[in-house]
Amino acid sequence: MRVGTVREIKNHEYRVGLTPESARELVVHGHQVWVETGAGLGIGAADSDYESAGATIQPDAKTVFDGCEMVVKVKEPQAGERAMLREGQVLYTYLHLAPDPEQTADLIRSGVTAIAYETVSGPGNSLPLLKPMSQVAGRMSIQAGATALEKAHGGRGVLLGGVPGVMPGRVMVIGGGVVGFNAAQMAVGLGADTTILDRDPEVLEKLGIHFESRAKTRFSNRANIQQMLCEADLVIGAVLVPGAAAPKLVTREMLGCMKPGAVLVDVAIDQGGCFETSHATTHADPTYVVDGVVHYCVANMPGAVARTSTYALNNVTLPHALRIADLGWKAALKANPHLADGLNVSGGKVTYQAVASELAYDYVPVANVLG
Repeated sequence: MRVGTVREIKNHEYRVGLTPESARELVVHGHQVWVETGAGLGIGAADSDYESAGATIQPDAKTVFDGCEMVVKVKEPQAGERAMLREGQVLYTYLHLAPDPEQTADLIRSGVTAIAYETVSGPGNSLPLLKPMSQVAGRMSIQAGATALEKAHGGRGVLLGGVPGVMPGRVMVIGGGVVGFNAAQMAVGLGADTTILDRDPEVLEKLGIHFESRAKTRFSNRANIQQMLCEADLVIGAVLVPGAAAPKLVTREMLGCMKPGAVLVDVAIDQGGCFETSHATTHADPTYVVDGVVHYCVANMPGAVARTSTYALNNVTLPHALRIADLGWKAALKANPHLADGLNVSGGKVTYQAVASELAYDYVPVANVLG
């Protein structure tokens, strides 16, 4: 199979779908790899590194899209990229379709087979291809929030860890999954007064055992969220419903009691955000203010630490890429039900139930598509 990767064109997105090492693995398996020139520069990988791995450098994205049976990316295809997709081609990347009707419609029209990293499953209902970026985003959320809290960036002027004789900042983490756990680890490490909210008693128990007295836990309901919002300096939105739009857990009305200059970081923004007042921002212009509260809603947070993120991502995406290339997408999905969970759109049909429900499309089970 001819497999390609292109330079990401989303604002300040420096990650790349295939590292030179991943390209080499595909070549060793007998496949051709085409790489758009400059695709790896954001992680410090030159064209010559890909050529040394056995890949062929192509002059532009169109050549890669036109000539490859599978395209491996990081972020969802932008409008210009979607116009280059075609029926029978495999697109393997993050998609986040539920809050993105335009992208979904374009993928349906193209006839492409679109496999989404974020819905590929693992044992115990885990999301192994989402996990490393959730780890990165969770840790970055505290860095980003700490910066936004600085007075020069519109925040309250609070140092999260405090200093002797001065109280530390209060951090509220909504959601105790991978993002929330990693955010809490960073907040606790800085010495912040940290509270994690979740609805699952088992998750709360595990968090309590892990953090002991270093972080507090509370059951997530409207009353507790409202109370904690009034006290918090920094709020991390870390909720996830796999494949579906994130629930709006914080309304605009609830912002009324927050301290002026407090900060919201919405890590769920890829799935539409969990704050009613959230809208996606970029690394070029990451924050805005609503009712005196600073919002940080960058939709590709891990792109800022592109090298770490790309290698962490390739560690988990490459095995499935090899399986698809070796067997063909239908045989690969038939052989691996976890990978089959990643199929969101194929041949003009929506094959992921949460996306179909959210955007009012007919749902076609993956099994029907695989025959």
